[in-house]
Amino acid sequence: MANIMADARVWLITGASRGLGRAFTEAALAGGDRVVAAARNVGPLEELAKEYPDHLAPLPLDVADRRVVFDAVEQAVAAFGRLDVVVNNAGAMLYGMVEEATEEQIRAHMDVNFFGAVWVVQAVLPHLRAQGGGRLLQVTSMGSGGGMATVGYYGAGKAALDSVSEALAMEVEGFGIKVTIVQMGGYNTGLFTAGTTNTESMPLYQPLRTEMEAMWGDAVAPEPDTAAPVIMKLAALPDPPRRLIVGSQSFDHVLAMDRAQADLYRSWEHLSRIAPG
Repeated sequence: MANIMADARVWLITGASRGLGRAFTEAALAGGDRVVAAARNVGPLEELAKEYPDHLAPLPLDVADRRVVFDAVEQAVAAFGRLDVVVNNAGAMLYGMVEEATEEQIRAHMDVNFFGAVWVVQAVLPHLRAQGGGRLLQVTSMGSGGGMATVGYYGAGKAALDSVSEALAMEVEGFGIKVTIVQMGGYNTGLFTAGTTNTESMPLYQPLRTEMEAMWGDAVAPEPDTAAPVIMKLAALPDPPRRLIVGSQSFDHVLAMDRAQADLYRSWEHLSRIAPG
């Protein structure tokens, strides 16, 4: 293992035990950086920690608990003395129709996908500000610009994180803190298995559910490590973008959706312009 470089960055990555978070962790370590890898279950990180004993600090963390998040960030800063890149990646999936979801399911989902990310931001900002800067990578989704049946709450949480991150970028830019909304495409992360809560199906929605499942198809998504080089290049940019779509197919799909949305607006322009506001 290489010695720690004086200019090595320190990363805090949430949801680091699997999927994209694990891929980002491995890429940062391979690049000679140090990583505080946060996850509810850090067991899967044990072997990686043995391989990088001086570079990797596993950190048990439930982002849904604000007090725990603040305590964990203090531990993260103490581990390597600073934070340079914070990747807000922890997330879960609530799969089902809007009507089917219980209040408990909805609140638990938003506690992770939206509020959890906000708690991490609030906890790290004082440290980044005191350092004179840092990077915040807010992992959302290429589908956060519009709702889709069966994954409406997932899209809602990511859309909310998109919006608050735009505001955040404006608020912290003067402190040298740069925010990028990282809109991920579809990757083989296990989100639809280990990370999914399913609603209790209502029979009346079964035809649509079947239609949506057929649309998702059986195509195998790319592996998470294929997205890691993008994150590494993004973190190294001196002037990063506010938003970045990760994935070639996803880039094309988002552009097509944007064009379709613009066409829809124009088709109803005459009605919009009746009002002066």
